[in-house]
Amino acid sequence: MLRVGILATALIATAVLSSCSLTLPVAATDNPVGSKVGTASATGYLAVLYFGGDASIRTAAKNGGISKISTVDLKRTSLLGIVETYECIVTGE
Repeated sequence: MLRVGILATALIATAVLSSCSLTLPVAATDNPVGSKVGTASATGYLAVLYFGGDASIRTAAKNGGISKISTVDLKRTSLLGIVETYECIVTGE
């Protein structure tokens, strides 16, 4: 019985501490890939509660000082679907 309790505790701890991250390409232009990178992010809770986050391409480009965008990627990180973070990653010059 004690082994089952330890195993259950270990499985619950692993599930709580695990997260998933996925980065996908969104867009690319014919501009050369530059040395600048800009990011912008927003974090949400329970997939419906977002408080003032801005993960837009415009904000990411502004944060990186980019005027000619080369590529745009979107990174989504999820912690059991409870806490999700979206990060827009822009490269260019």
